Amino acid sequence: MSRAAVRAATIGTSALRKALYGELEPVEWRQYTGLDDKTLDLLEKVDVASLGEANLDFASVQLMFLPDELERAEAAFDAARSTASGDQRWVAGLEQYEPVLDALETSRAAYKIGNRATALGVILEVLERHLGELAEGWFDAATGEPSRKGAAPLETVFSVRELPVEMAAVVRAAIGRMVQDGAVPADEPWRALEVLAKITM
Repeated sequence: MSRAAVRAATIGTSALRKALYGELEPVEWRQYTGLDDKTLDLLEKVDVASLGEANLDFASVQLMFLPDELERAEAAFDAARSTASGDQRWVAGLEQYEPVLDALETSRAAYKIGNRATALGVILEVLERHLGELAEGWFDAATGEPSRKGAAPLETVFSVRELPVEMAAVVRAAIGRMVQDGAVPADEPWRALEVLAKITM
């Protein structure tokens, strides 16, 4: 995309946003857009001269969630990306854009829902049911050995995020006994899993 095309698209989008923002009635609804008059004025003054021809083409996708939906989305994305470090920007290759849209459309059609945020929620629920498969990011099933250094999220070991409190209490008490007996270091209680695994080998 040329710089002229980028500039036209940017200005056109800003103008459309401003027009739609101005038509919101009652005025109180404007606070839900995340925009204000100052922001819209700044959008019209965006300078895209720094976008050269050699820069990568990209498409921005903005996902908006209600508070309870955001918590679930962040948890699911954290599980998916926890095999590598990263900041709070969710960046993907442009070639992944169409597959994401296809996945949203498939989940929307499968459950006959119109809202794409709800469709994304369906995708996240499917991810929750397949957390264990993310172990492919650190585990070589053929050799039974880790395929990289570092840490692995427990969700990818047990395929769940939570345990029933009754079971968690049993595990916690067992770890406490191992620590007390000196079988497990107090600052590394997770090594209790290694002890239990060796017993079954």
